[in-house]
Amino acid sequence: MVRALRSWREEDAGAVLAAFSAPEMSRQSDMPVDSRESALRWIALREVEERAGTAYAFAVVDEDDIALGNVAVGAVNQVHGTGWVSYWTAPSARGRGVATYGCDALARWAFRELGLFRLELGHRVNNPASCRVARSAGFVAEGVQRQKLAYEGVRHDVELHARLASD
Repeated sequence: MVRALRSWREEDAGAVLAAFSAPEMSRQSDMPVDSRESALRWIALREVEERAGTAYAFAVVDEDDIALGNVAVGAVNQVHGTGWVSYWTAPSARGRGVATYGCDALARWAFRELGLFRLELGHRVNNPASCRVARSAGFVAEGVQRQKLAYEGVRHDVELHARLASD
């Protein structure tokens, strides 16, 4: 069962590496995460982004404090009070409400602690599981961004969702 959000720690490197071993996870990072060292760099980059005030990432953990996934708010713009939400779940934890819990908890945290007003997220239109996460976490669909993402030479439409502090 999901218990909480917490900051990423060096001791989570094994969980990060295991999560990124799934082929589809290569899209979730702008750098390869294929060794303990690269997993530690991935964790360290989360700390750098937080210190810069540009992004905030959290491990979604279970009752044993084991990292099951990641939720983050990036592209933080304090002038407009906006941020971009992203998330992933380790393959072994999928279908257990990890991403939904994480996105909802992250949104509440971002509204309360960062003073943001609008959070956005997007998912490929051919990813119904991600759409269910967004909707279940209170993000309302706002429209489709045509051919926004390119993976392996194929362009994908993205459905945009948003959640407001006033929702």
